[in-house]
Amino acid sequence: MKKHHIEIKFVDEWSEDEIVKLYKVGGWWKDSYDPSGIMPLIKGSFAFAVVIDKNSGKTIGMGRIISDGASDAYIQDLVVLPEYRGKGIGKQLVDALLEKCLSKELLWVGLIAEPGQEGFYLPSGFKKMRNYVPMKYEKGE
Repeated sequence: MKKHHIEIKFVDEWSEDEIVKLYKVGGWWKDSYDPSGIMPLIKGSFAFAVVIDKNSGKTIGMGRIISDGASDAYIQDLVVLPEYRGKGIGKQLVDALLEKCLSKELLWVGLIAEPGQEGFYLPSGFKKMRNYVPMKYEKGE
């Protein structure tokens, strides 16, 4: 197995095309979305991380934190390109995002896992929230 030398960078801006590509891989991008919304999305996040393959310079993953910076935080939009999965890169990204939260004393950190992916987050310290149901506003969709 080829060893991947990666770098996780917290950024205030990044290539719209690279981020759109990652959102598409995650299944979260619709053709009707305007790529000009990427920069405000990055800047409006509490923290936005990209993963770079240092061998190729390619952006291979991303994740972000949404928070008010005082109490709670949510990790979301976590994705690694399929050809880089299964190599521990996603876990490194989750741990970097979590460490960013903890370094700012944000002790309540949540996320919503894709069905069947809960086990991916367990080694980083996440547990299922009992007696809570994630919900999403969908009026008009």
